[in-house]
Amino acid sequence: MAGLTKRKNEGQRREPSWAVSLIPFIVLTLSLVVVISIFGADALSGGSQVCLLLASAVTAAISMFAYRTPWEVLEDCILDNIRSVGSAILILLLIGAIAGTWMVSGIVPAMICYGMKVIFPSVFLAAACAISALVSVMTGSSWTTIATIGVALIGIGTAQGFEPGWTAGAIISGAYFGDKVSPLSDTTVLASSSSGTPLFTHIRYMMITTIPSLTIALIIFLAASLLHPAAEVSQVAEFSQSLRSAFNITPWLLVVPVITGVLIVRKVPAILTLFSAAVMAAIAALVFQPQAVWAVANPDASLSAFTGLSFMDACEGTAVTFYGSTGIQTGNEAIDSLISTRGMTGMLNTIFLIICSVTFGGVLAGSGMLKSLTDLFAKLAHRAVTLVGSTVSTGLLCNMVTGDQYISIILTSNLYKKLYEQKGYEKRLLSRSVEDSATVTSVLIPWNSCGMTQATVLKVPTLEYLPYTFFNIISPLMSVLIAAIGYKIFRTHPERPDAEKEAK
Repeated sequence: MAGLTKRKNEGQRREPSWAVSLIPFIVLTLSLVVVISIFGADALSGGSQVCLLLASAVTAAISMFAYRTPWEVLEDCILDNIRSVGSAILILLLIGAIAGTWMVSGIVPAMICYGMKVIFPSVFLAAACAISALVSVMTGSSWTTIATIGVALIGIGTAQGFEPGWTAGAIISGAYFGDKVSPLSDTTVLASSSSGTPLFTHIRYMMITTIPSLTIALIIFLAASLLHPAAEVSQVAEFSQSLRSAFNITPWLLVVPVITGVLIVRKVPAILTLFSAAVMAAIAALVFQPQAVWAVANPDASLSAFTGLSFMDACEGTAVTFYGSTGIQTGNEAIDSLISTRGMTGMLNTIFLIICSVTFGGVLAGSGMLKSLTDLFAKLAHRAVTLVGSTVSTGLLCNMVTGDQYISIILTSNLYKKLYEQKGYEKRLLSRSVEDSATVTSVLIPWNSCGMTQATVLKVPTLEYLPYTFFNIISPLMSVLIAAIGYKIFRTHPERPDAEKEAK
C-alpha cells in the first residue's frame, strides 16, 4: 500500500522546466571553471569530484524543496547508477594492474622499439601518428603516450624541421585513436558502461567510424611528410638504445598482446581478458625482466645495482607492479618517465570521479530534470542523422562547458540514453556517438583538462596544434556522415512515445 502511494505521488509530481533543469549545469560549470583555473590538470585529484557533489546537492535541494520529490526517489536513482558502473570500476582496477605489468615486463617497451623501426624521414608524420596509435592501444592511455613517446617524437620532428604544430597534431591524432579503441582505456570503458553497451561490442562498432577517420589522417600526414625535406633521426636510435639497455627486448614478449588479442576476438568477457593479460605480463616480467622486478621491489636502487632476484623480492615487486606505483631509475629521464606507472592506485581518482558523476546523473534522473532536457532534445532529433548530430554537438559542448572529458562522456550518455531507447536505436549507436565526440574533442579545447595537459607536455599551444589534429576533427564529422548514410544503423523497435512510462 505504501509503495502504491509512493508511485502515485511520484506520478502527481510537477516536473521542472528545461530552464530550471539547466541550473545544476550552470552551478557545475561555474565551480569547474574556478577549480580548473586554480588546480589545472590536478583538478581530477579531488576538485572536479567536489564540484559534481556540489551540483548534486543543488539538484537535490531544488527537487526536494521546490518540487516535493522524496529523498528516497533520488537515493534509489543514485544507487541504481552506482550499481550500473560496478563492473566498469573493476575493469578500471584491472587496467591499472595491466599498466604496471605490461610496462615492467617490457611488453610496451618492446612494442615501442619495434614500432620505431618504421620511422623514415620521408614518412615521419605518418609514422609518428602510427607509433602513437600503437603505443596508445597497448597502454590504453593517450596521456601516457603523449607524455613519453610523444615528447621524444616532438624532438625528432623539430630536428627534422617540421613545425611543432604538425608533429603535435600527428602524435595527438594517433594517441587519441588508441585512447578511443583500446579495451585498456578508461574513456572507452566509461563510454560503454555509461550507455549500457558491452565493452567489446562498443569497440567493434566504433571501428566503422574510427578506421576511416584514422586512414584519412594518415594519408594527410603521409602527404605532408613526402612534401617536406627530412633530416636524420638519431634521436630515435638513442631512445631505442636506452630502452634496450633497461629491458630485455625480445619478440617473445609480443606473445602476451597476441594472446590478449585472441581473447578479445573470441569475445571472452572483458574482466577475464584483462585479468589474464595482467597475470601473463607478470609472469613475463619474472622471466624476461628480473632486474626490473628487483628495481620495483627496491625503489631506492637503480638497475645497475641488480644483484639477483630473491623469492621475497619477486613477490614484493610483482605485488607493487599490480597495485602500486612503479619507478625504475635507469639514468635516462625520458625512459624513467616512460616506465613509471601508478598501478591500481592510479585509477582511484578516476573511480572517485565516476562515482561522483553517476551520483549527479542519478539525482538529475530522479528529479525529472534529465527528462525535461531529453524532451527538449527530442523535439530536434527526428532521424538518425539529427539524433547522432545532436549527440556529437552535446559532447563537444560539454567539453567546452565542463572542461573535462570524463564528465562530458557521462553527462552526454545520461542525457541521451532514454531518448535513444524511445526512438528505438541500439545502445551501441549512443556509445559510439559519445566517444566520437566527447573523447576526441576534449584535447581541442584550450581550457579543457586534456587540452591544457597536452599543450603543457608537448610545449605546443592548443590552438597551434588544433588545425593538424585531423583524426580528432574528422571523427565527429565521420560519425554524423555514417549516420546520414545509414550504414549499420539499426532500430531495435519502432519509435515508442510511451517508452519512458514503460521503463518506469
